[in-house]
Amino acid sequence: MFTDEYFMKMALQEAEIAFEKDEVPIGCVVVSNNRVIARAHNLTETLNDVTAHAEMQAITSAANFLGGKYLINCTLYVTLEPCVMCSGALYWAQISKVVIGARDEQRGFINKNLSLHPKTEIVSGIMENECSLIVKEFFKAKR
Repeated sequence: MFTDEYFMKMALQEAEIAFEKDEVPIGCVVVSNNRVIARAHNLTETLNDVTAHAEMQAITSAANFLGGKYLINCTLYVTLEPCVMCSGALYWAQISKVVIGARDEQRGFINKNLSLHPKTEIVSGIMENECSLIVKEFFKAKR
């Protein structure tokens, strides 16, 4: 029952909330022991804050929940590959696993030849089509 797809669907629900708020539709959840401990979506427009990416919001929320700054034994499910800023935050948080829906060839950390913490496992391509489609629909409507 608790598969990568199960939790990615929750991240996609967060992306849909962002879409409805006219935010770039990226969502994520942080999971510990098969329990969602944080949910977030982009809030850069709402908060007028360029750092208010879904991942940054989720890292802060999860750290507050756990009572510490490290997200060891946690998994972040995110609909779009994290940017350089978010990958840096994930590195410092020492998150154990990151599951990515769709790649971001232009702004994602992978093509920038960056890596996460050496102990962080990365899985990509979970519900890739659905995660990619919502972003494409958002920017198509903007043009």
